[in-house]
Amino acid sequence: MGVLAVPASPLESQQRHHAALPLGPSGLTETRTTTTLQPGVTLTRIVRGADAPALHWTVEVSIPGGDTSPDPDAPPTALKDRASADELAAELERDGFTARVEKVTTAKTADYAGGTLGWRVRIGSYDSQSAATSERARLRAAGHAGAAVYTGWDGAATDRGPWRVDVLTIDPRTFRGDLEASYGPDLENRETTSDLAKAAGATAAVNAGFFVLDPKAGAPGDPAGVGVYDGRLLSEPVSGRPSLVVHDNGRRTEIARLTWRGQVVGRDSSLRLNGVNRVPGLIRNCGGTEGDLPTALPLHDVTCTNPDELVAFTPDYGRHTPQGEGLEAVLDARDRVVELRSPRGGPLPDGGSSVQATGRHVAELTGLARVGDRLRVKATLLDERGHRFSPSPRTDVLNAGPELVRDGRLHVTPATDGMVHPGDPSWYYGWVHKRNPRTLAGVDAAGRTVLVTADGRGTDALGLSIGESAGVAKALGLRDAVNLDGGGSTTMVADGRVINDPSDAAGERPVGDALLVLPRRN
Repeated sequence: MGVLAVPASPLESQQRHHAALPLGPSGLTETRTTTTLQPGVTLTRIVRGADAPALHWTVEVSIPGGDTSPDPDAPPTALKDRASADELAAELERDGFTARVEKVTTAKTADYAGGTLGWRVRIGSYDSQSAATSERARLRAAGHAGAAVYTGWDGAATDRGPWRVDVLTIDPRTFRGDLEASYGPDLENRETTSDLAKAAGATAAVNAGFFVLDPKAGAPGDPAGVGVYDGRLLSEPVSGRPSLVVHDNGRRTEIARLTWRGQVVGRDSSLRLNGVNRVPGLIRNCGGTEGDLPTALPLHDVTCTNPDELVAFTPDYGRHTPQGEGLEAVLDARDRVVELRSPRGGPLPDGGSSVQATGRHVAELTGLARVGDRLRVKATLLDERGHRFSPSPRTDVLNAGPELVRDGRLHVTPATDGMVHPGDPSWYYGWVHKRNPRTLAGVDAAGRTVLVTADGRGTDALGLSIGESAGVAKALGLRDAVNLDGGGSTTMVADGRVINDPSDAAGERPVGDALLVLPRRN
Protein backbone atom coordinates (compact mmCIF):
# COMPACT_ATOMS: atom_id res chain seq x y z
CA MET A 1 0.00 0.00 0.00
CA GLY A 2 1.59 3.23 -1.13
CA VAL A 3 1.59 6.76 0.13
CA LEU A 4 -0.23 9.69 -1.38
CA ALA A 5 1.31 10.89 -4.62
CA VAL A 6 -1.21 13.21 -6.22
CA PRO A 7 -0.58 16.69 -7.64
CA ALA A 8 -1.56 19.56 -5.39
CA SER A 9 -3.20 22.81 -6.35
CA PRO A 10 -0.57 25.58 -6.24
CA LEU A 11 -2.87 27.69 -4.10
CA GLU A 12 -3.45 24.89 -1.62
CA SER A 13 -0.11 23.11 -1.52
CA GLN A 14 2.06 23.16 1.59
CA GLN A 15 -0.53 24.94 3.72
CA ARG A 16 0.81 26.18 7.02
CA HIS A 17 -1.88 28.60 8.18
CA HIS A 18 -3.81 25.88 10.00
CA ALA A 19 -3.17 25.14 13.66
CA ALA A 20 -0.32 22.64 13.95
CA LEU A 21 -1.30 19.19 15.15
CA PRO A 22 -0.77 18.87 18.93
CA LEU A 23 1.60 15.92 18.58
CA GLY A 24 5.06 15.94 20.13
CA PRO A 25 6.94 19.12 21.04
CA SER A 26 6.00 22.38 19.38
CA GLY A 27 8.12 23.44 16.46
CA LEU A 28 8.28 20.04 14.74
CA THR A 29 8.39 20.07 10.97
CA GLU A 30 4.84 19.75 9.61
CA THR A 31 3.77 19.81 5.98
CA ARG A 32 0.29 19.77 4.49
CA THR A 33 -0.40 18.95 0.88
CA THR A 34 -3.94 19.35 -0.42
CA THR A 35 -5.60 18.29 -3.63
CA THR A 36 -9.17 18.59 -4.89
CA LEU A 37 -10.71 15.20 -5.67
CA GLN A 38 -14.01 16.56 -6.99
CA PRO A 39 -15.95 19.78 -6.46
CA GLY A 40 -16.44 20.23 -2.73
CA VAL A 41 -14.08 17.39 -1.74
CA THR A 42 -10.44 17.93 -0.74
CA LEU A 43 -7.80 15.52 0.49
CA THR A 44 -4.99 16.75 2.71
CA ARG A 45 -1.92 14.72 3.65
CA ILE A 46 -0.31 15.96 6.89
CA VAL A 47 3.17 14.74 7.81
CA ARG A 48 4.55 15.83 11.16
CA GLY A 49 8.03 15.12 12.49
CA ALA A 50 9.26 13.49 9.30
CA ASP A 51 12.86 14.08 10.38
CA ALA A 52 12.34 12.56 13.86
CA PRO A 53 15.22 10.42 15.14
CA ALA A 54 14.44 6.71 15.47
CA LEU A 55 13.25 5.53 18.87
CA HIS A 56 14.13 2.25 20.53
CA TRP A 57 12.56 -1.19 20.61
CA THR A 58 12.08 -3.14 23.81
CA VAL A 59 10.60 -6.41 25.03
CA GLU A 60 7.45 -6.11 27.12
CA VAL A 61 6.99 -9.15 29.35
CA SER A 62 3.57 -10.62 30.11
CA ILE A 63 2.94 -10.50 33.85
CA PRO A 64 1.29 -13.55 35.44
CA GLY A 65 -0.91 -13.16 38.49
CA GLY A 66 1.83 -14.18 40.89
CA ASP A 67 1.68 -14.96 44.59
CA THR A 68 1.21 -11.29 45.48
CA SER A 69 -1.54 -10.57 42.94
CA PRO A 70 -5.12 -9.97 44.08
CA ASP A 71 -6.02 -12.70 41.57
CA PRO A 72 -3.11 -15.17 41.30
CA ASP A 73 -5.05 -17.23 38.72
CA ALA A 74 -5.58 -14.30 36.34
CA PRO A 75 -4.10 -14.80 32.85
CA PRO A 76 -0.85 -12.98 32.00
CA THR A 77 -1.32 -9.36 30.95
CA ALA A 78 0.79 -6.34 30.08
CA LEU A 79 -0.07 -4.47 33.29
CA LYS A 80 -0.53 -5.64 36.86
CA ASP A 81 -0.17 -4.33 40.38
CA ARG A 82 3.28 -3.20 41.56
CA ALA A 83 3.91 -6.27 43.70
CA SER A 84 3.24 -8.69 40.82
CA ALA A 85 5.48 -6.65 38.51
CA ASP A 86 8.30 -6.59 41.08
CA GLU A 87 7.92 -10.33 41.61
CA LEU A 88 8.25 -11.00 37.88
CA ALA A 89 11.23 -8.65 37.53
CA ALA A 90 13.04 -10.50 40.34
CA GLU A 91 12.35 -13.82 38.64
CA LEU A 92 13.69 -12.48 35.34
CA GLU A 93 16.85 -11.26 37.06
CA ARG A 94 17.38 -14.77 38.44
CA ASP A 95 16.99 -16.10 34.89
CA GLY A 96 19.72 -13.79 33.61
CA PHE A 97 17.68 -10.89 32.21
CA THR A 98 18.00 -7.21 33.11
CA ALA A 99 14.41 -6.20 33.77
CA ARG A 100 12.86 -2.90 34.75
CA VAL A 101 9.46 -2.06 36.22
CA GLU A 102 7.70 1.03 34.82
CA LYS A 103 4.61 2.75 36.17
CA VAL A 104 2.00 3.60 33.52
CA THR A 105 -0.19 6.63 34.12
CA THR A 106 -2.94 7.80 31.84
CA ALA A 107 -4.66 11.14 31.36
CA LYS A 108 -8.02 12.10 32.78
CA THR A 109 -10.94 12.23 30.34
CA ALA A 110 -14.45 13.64 30.53
CA ASP A 111 -15.73 10.53 32.31
CA TYR A 112 -12.63 8.69 33.56
CA ALA A 113 -10.35 9.78 36.40
CA GLY A 114 -7.15 8.51 34.80
CA GLY A 115 -4.08 8.20 37.00
CA THR A 116 -2.08 5.01 37.51
CA LEU A 117 -3.19 2.19 35.24
CA GLY A 118 -0.65 -0.30 36.55
CA TRP A 119 2.96 -1.42 36.15
CA ARG A 120 4.67 -3.04 33.17
CA VAL A 121 7.88 -5.06 33.01
CA ARG A 122 10.33 -4.53 30.17
CA ILE A 123 13.71 -5.87 29.10
CA GLY A 124 16.38 -4.03 27.15
CA SER A 125 16.54 -1.18 24.65
CA TYR A 126 17.34 -2.06 21.05
CA ASP A 127 18.01 -0.14 17.86
CA SER A 128 16.15 -2.64 15.67
CA GLN A 129 13.07 -4.83 15.75
CA SER A 130 15.19 -7.86 14.87
CA ALA A 131 17.35 -7.38 17.98
CA ALA A 132 14.25 -7.09 20.17
CA THR A 133 12.73 -10.16 18.52
CA SER A 134 15.91 -12.10 19.19
CA GLU A 135 15.73 -11.21 22.88
CA ARG A 136 12.06 -12.19 22.94
CA ALA A 137 13.03 -15.63 21.61
CA ARG A 138 15.55 -15.98 24.45
CA LEU A 139 12.84 -14.90 26.89
CA ARG A 140 10.43 -17.54 25.61
CA ALA A 141 13.09 -20.20 25.81
CA ALA A 142 13.36 -19.36 29.51
CA GLY A 143 9.62 -19.97 29.96
CA HIS A 144 8.30 -16.41 29.83
CA ALA A 145 5.93 -14.66 27.41
CA GLY A 146 6.42 -11.25 25.87
CA ALA A 147 6.35 -9.09 22.77
CA ALA A 148 8.76 -6.84 20.90
CA VAL A 149 7.33 -3.30 20.99
CA TYR A 150 8.42 0.04 19.60
CA THR A 151 8.64 2.66 22.32
CA GLY A 152 7.17 5.27 19.97
CA TRP A 153 3.81 3.56 20.42
CA ASP A 154 3.76 4.31 24.16
CA GLY A 155 2.37 7.80 23.72
CA ALA A 156 5.08 9.90 25.35
CA ALA A 157 4.53 13.63 24.81
CA THR A 158 8.25 14.07 24.13
CA ASP A 159 8.24 11.80 21.07
CA ARG A 160 9.00 13.65 17.86
CA GLY A 161 7.08 11.44 15.44
CA PRO A 162 6.71 10.83 12.64
CA TRP A 163 2.94 11.01 12.20
CA ARG A 164 1.04 10.63 8.94
CA VAL A 165 -2.56 11.85 8.83
CA ASP A 166 -4.94 12.01 5.85
CA VAL A 167 -7.98 14.29 5.92
CA LEU A 168 -11.00 14.18 3.62
CA THR A 169 -13.17 17.30 3.77
CA ILE A 170 -16.63 17.41 2.20
CA ASP A 171 -18.05 20.93 1.89
CA PRO A 172 -21.84 20.89 1.43
CA ARG A 173 -21.77 24.36 -0.11
CA THR A 174 -20.03 23.07 -3.24
CA PHE A 175 -20.38 19.27 -2.98
CA ARG A 176 -22.73 17.90 -5.63
CA GLY A 177 -22.09 14.21 -5.13
CA ASP A 178 -23.29 11.87 -2.38
CA LEU A 179 -21.75 10.72 0.90
CA GLU A 180 -23.15 7.28 1.60
CA ALA A 181 -22.49 4.24 3.77
CA SER A 182 -22.16 0.81 2.19
CA TYR A 183 -21.98 -2.67 3.70
CA GLY A 184 -21.66 -4.46 0.36
CA PRO A 185 -23.89 -7.27 -0.94
CA ASP A 186 -24.98 -8.33 2.56
CA LEU A 187 -24.39 -7.63 6.23
CA GLU A 188 -22.93 -10.98 7.25
CA ASN A 189 -19.82 -10.88 5.09
CA ARG A 190 -16.83 -8.53 5.00
CA GLU A 191 -15.39 -6.61 2.06
CA THR A 192 -12.39 -4.32 1.83
CA THR A 193 -12.95 -0.58 1.78
CA SER A 194 -11.33 -0.41 -1.65
CA ASP A 195 -13.66 -3.10 -3.02
CA LEU A 196 -16.71 -1.27 -1.66
CA ALA A 197 -15.42 1.95 -3.21
CA LYS A 198 -14.75 0.28 -6.57
CA ALA A 199 -18.19 -1.37 -6.68
CA ALA A 200 -19.89 1.99 -6.15
CA GLY A 201 -17.57 4.05 -8.36
CA ALA A 202 -16.56 6.16 -5.37
CA THR A 203 -14.08 9.01 -5.62
CA ALA A 204 -12.91 8.39 -2.05
CA ALA A 205 -13.75 6.22 0.95
CA VAL A 206 -12.84 5.40 4.54
CA ASN A 207 -13.64 2.40 6.71
CA ALA A 208 -16.48 3.07 9.11
CA GLY A 209 -18.08 1.30 12.10
CA PHE A 210 -17.09 -1.54 14.41
CA PHE A 211 -18.11 -5.01 13.27
CA VAL A 212 -18.01 -8.67 14.23
CA LEU A 213 -14.68 -10.26 13.31
CA ASP A 214 -14.69 -13.62 15.10
CA PRO A 215 -17.41 -16.17 14.13
CA LYS A 216 -17.70 -16.99 17.84
CA ALA A 217 -19.01 -13.42 18.34
CA GLY A 218 -21.66 -13.59 15.62
CA ALA A 219 -21.63 -13.24 11.85
CA PRO A 220 -18.32 -11.72 10.64
CA GLY A 221 -19.04 -8.37 8.99
CA ASP A 222 -22.22 -7.69 10.95
CA PRO A 223 -22.18 -4.16 12.45
CA ALA A 224 -21.37 -4.24 16.18
CA GLY A 225 -23.76 -1.41 16.90
CA VAL A 226 -26.18 0.80 15.06
CA GLY A 227 -26.39 0.59 11.29
CA VAL A 228 -28.85 2.68 9.28
CA TYR A 229 -28.44 2.57 5.51
CA ASP A 230 -30.63 4.64 3.19
CA GLY A 231 -32.89 5.36 6.16
CA ARG A 232 -33.42 1.69 7.08
CA LEU A 233 -32.43 0.36 10.51
CA LEU A 234 -30.53 -2.84 9.75
CA SER A 235 -28.59 -3.15 13.04
CA GLU A 236 -29.68 -1.95 16.48
CA PRO A 237 -27.62 0.46 18.62
CA VAL A 238 -25.26 -0.42 21.42
CA SER A 239 -27.39 1.43 23.92
CA GLY A 240 -26.43 5.09 24.13
CA ARG A 241 -23.08 4.89 22.36
CA PRO A 242 -22.25 7.66 19.90
CA SER A 243 -22.88 7.32 16.21
CA LEU A 244 -22.03 9.25 13.09
CA VAL A 245 -25.19 10.48 11.37
CA VAL A 246 -24.95 11.60 7.75
CA HIS A 247 -28.09 13.43 6.61
CA ASP A 248 -29.17 14.19 3.07
CA ASN A 249 -26.26 12.26 1.56
CA GLY A 250 -23.62 14.50 3.11
CA ARG A 251 -25.30 17.90 3.31
CA ARG A 252 -25.44 17.72 7.11
CA THR A 253 -23.56 15.56 9.60
CA GLU A 254 -23.92 15.17 13.35
CA ILE A 255 -22.87 13.00 16.26
CA ALA A 256 -25.82 11.43 18.08
CA ARG A 257 -26.32 9.00 20.95
CA LEU A 258 -29.18 6.73 20.01
CA THR A 259 -31.18 4.03 21.75
CA TRP A 260 -34.03 2.00 20.31
CA ARG A 261 -37.12 -0.02 21.03
CA GLY A 262 -38.53 -2.81 18.92
CA GLN A 263 -41.69 -4.88 18.87
CA VAL A 264 -43.14 -7.87 17.08
CA VAL A 265 -46.86 -7.20 16.76
CA GLY A 266 -49.39 -9.95 16.14
CA ARG A 267 -53.18 -10.06 16.00
CA ASP A 268 -53.83 -9.80 19.73
CA SER A 269 -50.53 -8.96 21.42
CA SER A 270 -46.91 -7.97 20.93
CA LEU A 271 -43.45 -9.06 22.06
CA ARG A 272 -40.33 -7.03 22.75
CA LEU A 273 -37.63 -7.31 20.10
CA ASN A 274 -34.01 -7.74 21.23
CA GLY A 275 -32.07 -7.31 18.02
CA VAL A 276 -32.01 -6.83 14.26
CA ASN A 277 -29.96 -8.89 11.79
CA ARG A 278 -27.57 -10.57 14.22
CA VAL A 279 -27.02 -14.05 15.58
CA PRO A 280 -29.44 -14.52 18.51
CA GLY A 281 -27.73 -14.78 21.88
CA LEU A 282 -24.55 -12.95 20.85
CA ILE A 283 -24.44 -9.19 21.51
CA ARG A 284 -21.13 -7.76 20.30
CA ASN A 285 -19.98 -4.75 22.35
CA CYS A 286 -22.89 -5.46 24.71
CA GLY A 287 -25.22 -2.55 25.54
CA GLY A 288 -28.34 -4.65 24.98
CA THR A 289 -31.14 -5.58 27.38
CA GLU A 290 -31.58 -6.80 30.93
CA GLY A 291 -30.52 -10.41 31.26
CA ASP A 292 -27.48 -10.02 28.99
CA LEU A 293 -24.30 -11.34 30.58
CA PRO A 294 -21.98 -10.03 31.85
CA THR A 295 -23.70 -6.66 31.46
CA ALA A 296 -26.43 -4.71 29.70
CA LEU A 297 -24.11 -1.70 29.53
CA PRO A 298 -21.71 -1.04 26.65
CA LEU A 299 -18.46 -3.04 26.93
CA HIS A 300 -16.22 -2.72 23.92
CA ASP A 301 -14.69 -5.79 22.27
CA VAL A 302 -16.74 -8.07 24.52
CA THR A 303 -19.52 -10.35 23.31
CA CYS A 304 -22.35 -10.49 25.80
CA THR A 305 -24.71 -13.47 25.76
CA ASN A 306 -28.37 -14.13 26.41
CA PRO A 307 -30.13 -17.49 25.81
CA ASP A 308 -33.55 -15.81 25.55
CA GLU A 309 -33.82 -13.50 22.55
CA LEU A 310 -36.14 -12.35 19.82
CA VAL A 311 -34.27 -11.12 16.71
CA ALA A 312 -35.72 -9.86 13.42
CA PHE A 313 -34.11 -10.47 10.03
CA THR A 314 -34.34 -8.75 6.67
CA PRO A 315 -32.94 -10.02 3.33
CA ASP A 316 -30.02 -7.61 3.88
CA TYR A 317 -28.53 -10.04 6.42
CA GLY A 318 -27.47 -12.63 3.84
CA ARG A 319 -28.60 -15.63 1.82
CA HIS A 320 -29.62 -17.59 4.90
CA THR A 321 -30.64 -16.59 8.41
CA PRO A 322 -28.56 -18.07 11.29
CA GLN A 323 -29.16 -21.72 12.13
CA GLY A 324 -29.67 -23.09 15.63
CA GLU A 325 -32.11 -24.23 18.25
CA GLY A 326 -35.28 -22.22 18.53
CA LEU A 327 -38.18 -21.14 16.34
CA GLU A 328 -38.35 -18.92 13.25
CA ALA A 329 -41.48 -17.27 11.88
CA VAL A 330 -40.89 -16.71 8.15
CA LEU A 331 -42.82 -13.83 6.59
CA ASP A 332 -43.59 -13.01 2.97
CA ALA A 333 -43.39 -9.54 1.42
CA ARG A 334 -46.83 -8.70 2.89
CA ASP A 335 -45.74 -9.68 6.44
CA ARG A 336 -47.82 -12.85 6.41
CA VAL A 337 -46.45 -15.91 8.23
CA VAL A 338 -45.76 -18.53 5.59
CA GLU A 339 -43.73 -20.96 7.68
CA LEU A 340 -42.78 -21.77 11.27
CA ARG A 341 -39.48 -23.60 11.22
CA SER A 342 -37.61 -25.30 14.02
CA PRO A 343 -34.70 -25.53 14.26
CA ARG A 344 -34.37 -21.99 12.99
CA GLY A 345 -32.36 -20.84 9.98
CA GLY A 346 -32.68 -20.87 6.21
CA PRO A 347 -33.49 -18.76 3.15
CA LEU A 348 -36.12 -16.03 3.11
CA PRO A 349 -38.83 -15.52 0.48
CA ASP A 350 -38.31 -12.76 -2.09
CA GLY A 351 -38.93 -9.49 -0.26
CA GLY A 352 -39.64 -11.42 2.90
CA SER A 353 -38.30 -11.35 6.44
CA SER A 354 -38.37 -13.40 9.63
CA VAL A 355 -38.32 -13.36 13.41
CA GLN A 356 -36.21 -15.84 15.37
CA ALA A 357 -36.87 -16.84 18.98
CA THR A 358 -34.57 -18.66 21.40
CA GLY A 359 -35.02 -19.93 24.96
CA ARG A 360 -38.16 -18.85 26.77
CA HIS A 361 -39.22 -16.67 23.84
CA VAL A 362 -39.92 -19.77 21.70
CA ALA A 363 -43.21 -20.39 23.51
CA GLU A 364 -44.12 -16.71 23.26
CA LEU A 365 -43.51 -16.59 19.50
CA THR A 366 -45.42 -19.84 19.08
CA GLY A 367 -48.42 -18.23 20.72
CA LEU A 368 -48.12 -15.05 18.66
CA ALA A 369 -47.37 -16.34 15.16
CA ARG A 370 -49.66 -18.65 13.22
CA VAL A 371 -49.34 -19.50 9.54
CA GLY A 372 -51.46 -17.08 7.55
CA ASP A 373 -51.46 -14.39 10.24
CA ARG A 374 -49.87 -11.00 9.77
CA LEU A 375 -46.83 -10.30 11.94
CA ARG A 376 -45.38 -6.79 11.93
CA VAL A 377 -41.91 -5.78 13.12
CA LYS A 378 -41.63 -2.24 14.49
CA ALA A 379 -38.29 -0.62 15.34
CA THR A 380 -37.92 2.95 16.55
CA LEU A 381 -34.73 4.92 17.16
CA LEU A 382 -34.66 7.41 20.04
CA ASP A 383 -32.33 10.34 20.67
CA GLU A 384 -30.76 11.33 24.00
CA ARG A 385 -33.94 13.11 25.08
CA GLY A 386 -36.06 10.07 24.33
CA HIS A 387 -37.58 11.67 21.24
CA ARG A 388 -38.22 9.64 18.12
CA PHE A 389 -35.34 9.80 15.65
CA SER A 390 -36.72 9.27 12.15
CA PRO A 391 -34.05 8.94 9.44
CA SER A 392 -35.00 9.82 5.89
CA PRO A 393 -34.13 7.58 2.91
CA ARG A 394 -31.09 9.85 2.46
CA THR A 395 -29.75 9.25 5.98
CA ASP A 396 -27.03 6.82 7.09
CA VAL A 397 -26.04 6.11 10.70
CA LEU A 398 -22.80 4.31 11.64
CA ASN A 399 -21.73 3.02 15.03
CA ALA A 400 -18.74 4.64 16.69
CA GLY A 401 -17.03 5.44 20.00
CA PRO A 402 -15.73 6.99 22.05
CA GLU A 403 -16.80 10.57 21.55
CA LEU A 404 -13.82 12.91 21.09
CA VAL A 405 -15.00 16.51 20.69
CA ARG A 406 -18.30 18.15 21.62
CA ASP A 407 -19.22 21.76 20.86
CA GLY A 408 -15.61 22.53 19.98
CA ARG A 409 -14.19 21.26 23.28
CA LEU A 410 -12.35 18.05 24.11
CA HIS A 411 -14.93 15.56 25.35
CA VAL A 412 -13.51 12.02 25.50
CA THR A 413 -15.88 9.38 26.88
CA PRO A 414 -14.23 5.94 27.18
CA ALA A 415 -16.02 4.94 30.40
CA THR A 416 -19.50 5.78 29.11
CA ASP A 417 -18.83 3.97 25.86
CA GLY A 418 -17.47 0.73 27.32
CA MET A 419 -13.75 1.23 26.78
CA VAL A 420 -12.94 0.94 30.51
CA HIS A 421 -12.93 -2.75 31.41
CA PRO A 422 -13.36 -3.31 35.17
CA GLY A 423 -10.42 -5.25 36.58
CA ASP A 424 -8.54 -5.24 33.27
CA PRO A 425 -6.31 -2.15 32.95
CA SER A 426 -4.29 -3.86 30.20
CA TRP A 427 -7.20 -3.55 27.80
CA TYR A 428 -7.43 0.22 28.32
CA TYR A 429 -3.64 0.41 28.08
CA GLY A 430 -3.58 -1.24 24.67
CA TRP A 431 -6.74 0.22 23.12
CA VAL A 432 -7.09 3.74 24.56
CA HIS A 433 -3.76 4.77 26.11
CA LYS A 434 -1.29 3.49 23.51
CA ARG A 435 -0.93 4.73 19.94
CA ASN A 436 -2.73 2.83 17.20
CA PRO A 437 -3.97 3.49 13.67
CA ARG A 438 -7.21 5.49 13.97
CA THR A 439 -10.16 6.55 11.82
CA LEU A 440 -12.01 9.66 13.00
CA ALA A 441 -15.04 11.56 11.75
CA GLY A 442 -16.90 14.72 12.56
CA VAL A 443 -18.19 18.09 11.46
CA ASP A 444 -16.55 21.51 11.65
CA ALA A 445 -18.04 24.92 12.42
CA ALA A 446 -18.69 25.53 8.73
CA GLY A 447 -20.79 22.37 8.47
CA ARG A 448 -18.17 20.42 6.55
CA THR A 449 -17.92 16.68 7.10
CA VAL A 450 -14.34 15.67 7.91
CA LEU A 451 -13.02 12.10 7.71
CA VAL A 452 -9.54 11.37 9.08
CA THR A 453 -7.18 8.41 9.05
CA ALA A 454 -3.89 8.20 10.95
CA ASP A 455 -1.45 5.41 10.19
CA GLY A 456 0.23 3.58 13.03
CA ARG A 457 1.93 0.44 14.37
CA GLY A 458 5.04 1.30 12.38
CA THR A 459 8.25 3.21 12.90
CA ASP A 460 7.42 5.66 10.10
CA ALA A 461 3.93 6.45 11.48
CA LEU A 462 3.42 6.20 15.23
CA GLY A 463 -0.38 6.36 15.32
CA LEU A 464 -2.52 8.14 17.90
CA SER A 465 -3.81 7.44 21.38
CA ILE A 466 -7.47 8.19 21.92
CA GLY A 467 -6.49 11.39 23.74
CA GLU A 468 -4.24 12.42 20.86
CA SER A 469 -7.06 11.61 18.44
CA ALA A 470 -9.27 14.10 20.23
CA GLY A 471 -6.52 16.72 20.10
CA VAL A 472 -6.03 16.17 16.38
CA ALA A 473 -9.78 16.44 15.72
CA LYS A 474 -9.95 19.70 17.64
CA ALA A 475 -6.88 21.10 15.89
CA LEU A 476 -8.48 20.32 12.54
CA GLY A 477 -11.37 22.55 13.57
CA LEU A 478 -13.96 19.89 14.28
CA ARG A 479 -16.88 21.09 16.36
CA ASP A 480 -18.05 17.52 17.06
CA ALA A 481 -16.03 14.37 16.47
CA VAL A 482 -16.06 10.67 17.17
CA ASN A 483 -13.74 7.69 16.84
CA LEU A 484 -14.62 5.05 14.23
CA ASP A 485 -13.12 1.58 13.91
CA GLY A 486 -9.33 1.73 13.80
CA GLY A 487 -6.33 -0.54 14.12
CA GLY A 488 -5.95 -2.84 11.13
CA SER A 489 -9.30 -1.59 9.79
CA THR A 490 -8.06 1.97 9.21
CA THR A 491 -8.14 2.55 5.46
CA MET A 492 -8.52 5.53 3.14
CA VAL A 493 -9.13 5.21 -0.60
CA ALA A 494 -8.79 8.01 -3.16
CA ASP A 495 -9.11 7.82 -6.93
CA GLY A 496 -9.29 4.05 -6.92
CA ARG A 497 -6.39 3.14 -4.66
CA VAL A 498 -5.51 2.80 -1.01
CA ILE A 499 -3.45 5.85 -0.07
CA ASN A 500 -2.60 5.03 3.54
CA ASP A 501 -0.66 2.07 4.91
CA PRO A 502 -3.02 -0.42 6.64
CA SER A 503 -1.26 -2.09 9.55
CA ASP A 504 -2.30 -5.74 9.16
CA ALA A 505 0.53 -7.93 7.91
CA ALA A 506 -1.80 -9.29 5.23
CA GLY A 507 -2.55 -5.79 3.93
CA GLU A 508 -5.95 -4.16 3.66
CA ARG A 509 -8.47 -5.70 6.07
CA PRO A 510 -12.00 -6.61 4.96
CA VAL A 511 -14.44 -4.59 7.08
CA GLY A 512 -18.14 -4.38 7.89
CA ASP A 513 -18.97 -1.10 6.20
CA ALA A 514 -17.43 2.04 4.75
CA LEU A 515 -18.26 5.66 4.00
CA LEU A 516 -18.12 6.44 0.30
CA VAL A 517 -17.74 9.80 -1.44
CA LEU A 518 -19.59 9.44 -4.73
CA PRO A 519 -19.34 11.71 -7.77
CA ARG A 520 -22.26 13.76 -9.02
CA ARG A 521 -24.94 11.61 -10.60
CA ASN A 522 -26.32 12.67 -13.96
